[in-house]
Amino acid sequence: MSAAVAATAHPVRVMIVDDSAVVRGMVTRWLEEAGFIIAAIAVDGGQALRKLADTSVDVCLLDIEMPVMSGLEALPKLLAAKPDLRVIMASTLTERGAEVTLRALDLGAADYIAKPSANKLGGADLYRKDLIEKVRHLGARAARPAPPQAAPRPTLAPPSSGPAGPIEAVVVASSTGGPPALRRFIAGLGADWTSPILIAQHMPPGFTRTLAQMLDPISHLTAREAQNGEPIVPGVIYVAPGDYHMTVRAAGGGGPSIHLDQGPEVNYCRPSADPLFESAARFWKGRVLGVVLTGMGRDGRDGAAVLAKVGGTIIAQDEATSVVWGMPGAVANAGLAEAVLPLDQIGPYIASRARSVA
Repeated sequence: MSAAVAATAHPVRVMIVDDSAVVRGMVTRWLEEAGFIIAAIAVDGGQALRKLADTSVDVCLLDIEMPVMSGLEALPKLLAAKPDLRVIMASTLTERGAEVTLRALDLGAADYIAKPSANKLGGADLYRKDLIEKVRHLGARAARPAPPQAAPRPTLAPPSSGPAGPIEAVVVASSTGGPPALRRFIAGLGADWTSPILIAQHMPPGFTRTLAQMLDPISHLTAREAQNGEPIVPGVIYVAPGDYHMTVRAAGGGGPSIHLDQGPEVNYCRPSADPLFESAARFWKGRVLGVVLTGMGRDGRDGAAVLAKVGGTIIAQDEATSVVWGMPGAVANAGLAEAVLPLDQIGPYIASRARSVA
């Protein structure tokens, strides 16, 4: 048993649901070698439901395409039977896979994992590493009681004293649990919001375009996958494309524009929130606001520190409403967040704050 898993009082129990015997065997071996308990194995969604009825499970790895009952059909039934179950959808790296995966996240799946293509060198190794990390983090959350819902706890972030004028842009970091969180955050900004929003959501190529399409009808703002060199204008939500860092640069006329690059991964991510936050701090100084939503790791923490130093403001999602309190927790624990708020309060809080300094 691995040290990380052995350290928990409740070893993580996993159910694998996949119609491929090869995949079931491979994933079973990987997870057992990492110290997890394989509590159940099923070949379709119907069998998974029957096994969940009399088996203790923390995390379910659920394939999307299966006979009898697909993963998308089974997902709401599994969550109805066990509301605290953490479900990871196994998706394909296709446009169809992206659409179904985002639907699954809206239906309550905690996360997804993109299956490697057959011709992708090293794809299986990356898949294994990603899978173990996701099971470990989601299993740790499932194995302990959810923290009580607390009232907002404002935490002033020195040396910031708030924006030096109207909020000219919002930069957002999100990862595990991010797509549904983004929808709720954007909806909470209200009908009067016009400042541009730039999002670094950890997702592979293709998925971010679909994410932008799903965010577009949420509000009066226009959401789209960002393009290199395009100007940053009010009323638009820019989603960083998968496998590209997105930063802010001055255009020829001095206004802000999008810059995309495939530089080295930051915090093992591309896109990463840190370069986005740091570049926004350089361009807008204290007139930019950063939001750090649910996600594993600490991406966004260092960028938030740069933003705070120039007088910008950072808001972090609280632990109770986060799927994983890694990224927002790193920001909050570093004392960088002006406020740590439940998800549904973040948008209204920012809108109210913007009106007070307009």
